[in-house]
Order: sequence, then structure tokens, then C-alpha cells
Amino acid sequence: MAKPQKRYVCQACGSVSPKWAGQCGDCAEWNTLVEDAGAVVTPFQARHNLQSGGRAIDLVGLNADIALPARMPTGIAELDRALGGGFVAGSATLIGGDPGIGKSTLLLQATAKLASAGKTVAYVSGEEAADQVRLRARRLGLGHAPVQLAAATSVRDILTTLRTNAPDLLVIDSIQTMHSDLIEGAPGTVSQVRASAGELIRFAKERGTAVVLVGHVTKDGTIAGPRVLEHMVDTVLSFEGERSHQYRILRAIKNRFGGTDEIGVFAMGEGGLDEVSNPSALFLTHRDENVSGAIVFPALEGTRPVLVEIQALVVRLASGATPRRAVVGWDSGRLAMILAVLEARCGLSFSSAEVYLNVAGGYRLSDPAADLAVAAALVSALSERPIPAEAVAFGEVALSGELRPVAHGALRLKEAAKLGFERALVPSGLKDGGGVRLSGFARLGALVDHLLGRG
Repeated sequence: MAKPQKRYVCQACGSVSPKWAGQCGDCAEWNTLVEDAGAVVTPFQARHNLQSGGRAIDLVGLNADIALPARMPTGIAELDRALGGGFVAGSATLIGGDPGIGKSTLLLQATAKLASAGKTVAYVSGEEAADQVRLRARRLGLGHAPVQLAAATSVRDILTTLRTNAPDLLVIDSIQTMHSDLIEGAPGTVSQVRASAGELIRFAKERGTAVVLVGHVTKDGTIAGPRVLEHMVDTVLSFEGERSHQYRILRAIKNRFGGTDEIGVFAMGEGGLDEVSNPSALFLTHRDENVSGAIVFPALEGTRPVLVEIQALVVRLASGATPRRAVVGWDSGRLAMILAVLEARCGLSFSSAEVYLNVAGGYRLSDPAADLAVAAALVSALSERPIPAEAVAFGEVALSGELRPVAHGALRLKEAAKLGFERALVPSGLKDGGGVRLSGFARLGALVDHLLGRG
């Protein structure tokens, strides 16, 4: 008989190694390999093929009729927007975010609304006692909602309790505190998180219960535990934002029942999380219109345009000093590219200056259409010439210095006109301004000349 082999699983990325090492070979994290006591690998050699002896499965055509899954709206429009219309019966949703960002608050508000609408809802907390959850609900004005609370960490106890009367929605807060007695290991380990999530997801599929799992995050902002956890669930939501700022953004990273291009925007108030139906007004408050290096960019999140202010600061240094590049809310690599294009194609020198770039309000941008707005802010900061306050800018910058149009330009301009902006700096070729006067440029050099008053 072959000797059983142990395996070691990385707590950061979930990769498996046959032996222990100080550093994970996949993610390069130190001291994260832990023995997976629940999975002892016994090597063997298959003596028979797998072409017979199994159970025949039913094959259906791709064109077979199928009904759309029924949605369970939460009553919170911004949450339903991120989910694609609400929770789906029998689905598993994973929501992650920084500690104190408002995950439990949002789920408590959603469960209270669903329970008040007649749905059966169970909220199981593994981190707080039931009385603590009840006290928070009273502070939020939700103390009369018929939500069933429990404090437990044993998956067997939870499923035994809910077996006879499965709820419409089950919230587990959090999956890292759950424990399965089928395998050894402390709660939070890779094997425990995987086994506990697997049992809860199986319960959801068999009983038609929508299960929501709250997940911890690492210092990098990714959901802690094995990466396979994100593959097991149907929907992954990320709750983003800074605790020092008022706003919160709920973003869908994965969604088997809808798109991943929508966001929900919330503002933290005394009564919990409030919906923000007009995020542009939130990110443009207290804007100084006579400062150089600032311009408004109409970002697009799914079908929702959001206007944010991009701020740049350029500080000249003495000769010999090493300049610094600092970015908040944007990709630092893309900033380096824009600086290189401005220097190589437009004749502007940033080599002896420190460059600071910030997206106001703590908003995080991933839209390539921000290239033109960032370039305009940098030129304004370098020349100390303010950009007109009524102007917005968007477009993609190529390494050749060419300005390229981006998708949904009309939608961005419509939102800008709604908020009172009268002018837009855009790549040439855009025809309909939707009430906004367009200034089109074919190359970045032409935009630089326009902002500097040359020609």
C-alpha cells in the first residue's frame, strides 16, 4: 500500500504544495503554507478506465427553452442594481470589504426590508452575539423587523436547524468563522472555509434558499481564504470606500445571473447606509473653480455616468533631487505612460518635478477614458493655468499622442449637461454634444497648445 502524502495549502492564494516552504511559490507571501489536515493525498494508479460503470446523464440542447430566474428584490435600489435586480433563489452570494466599511449594516438593512415584505430571513452571526446584532438593528430603526437571529459557528448546527423550514434568505456573517466537523482544522483555514462554504452552497441549491456569505479581506483588498471560494459562489460583490469618506460603492466582480458593469452607491449616515441616486453631485461638492490642475471627468460605471474631479499637483525640485510620483484612485502605471507621452510627443518636461494625482472623494477609476482628463490636469498644474470650470474632458491617449474616442460619449455628455457643464474637451470625431459645446482634438499636442494658449 502506498504511503499517504500530506499537502500544504497557502492561506493567501490557495495554491497547493507537496511540502512546506517558508515562501509560497505562486503569490510570494511568507509563512502562509499550512498543512491541510482534512485532505491526505494517497497516490494510486488507476487500473481500469472510466468509460463504463457510471450513470448516464441527460444532455439537453443549447436552444432548449428555459425560464429566467425569479428575482427577490431587497427594496434597496442600489443593492438591487449591483445584483442585477435582486437575490436569486438557490444562489450563493459572497460579499467582501474592509473591516467597518458597512457590510453587516447593509445586509441588516436588506434583511429587515425583505422580512418586513413577508420573506422568511435568517441572519446567523459568527462574530457577534445575537443581542449585539439586535442592538445595532435598534440603532438603525430596524428593531421591529421579523428577522430570525442566531449566533453560531457550527455548520452542522445551522443546517440542522434550518432543514425543516428553509428560509428564503440566509446570511452567514462571516464564512471565516464557520466550522465543519467533517474535517480537522481551526475556523478560517483554507480547508475549513472551503468545506463550510461547500455545505452551505449545497443547502442553497437543494432548498432554493438564497445564501449570502460575508468574507474577510486581506491587506491588499482581496477576499481572504482560498481563491476557489470565489469560483464556488454565483455572485461576488466588493464593498469599497474609505472609512474617512462618506460614500461607499458596491461593485459586482462576478455575477452568473447578470452583468458586472453596474455599481451601487451609498452614503454612511446616522441611520445606516443611505442610497445615493445622483453620485455626481456627491463627488463634486465643495469644488474650488479657480485652482490649476483640476478638471471634471465623466466616468462610466455600467450604464451610469458619474462625474468626478481629477486633481493634479506638479512641484519643481532642485537639480539632483529624485522626483516622486504619487497616485490615489488611478493606475500608477498609466500615469507614467501619460507623463511619457507628454514629454516625448508634446515637449513638456516632468523629469525634474514631483507629480501628485488624486481622484477627489476617494473614488477609484479604471476607465481608460480618463487619460485625456489626467493629461489636461497635468498640463494645467505644470503651467499653473486653471481649466475653465464649466469644462469636462474624456478620451483615450495613445502612445503616438493620438486621441481616440471612447464608448458612450453621448451618455457622458448628457450627464455633464444635466449638472450644468457647458463645454467638453474630447477627441475629434464626436458629433452630438447633447447641449454641450465640443472642442475636438486629434492629437494630444493640439490639446496642450490649446490649454497653454499657443496658436
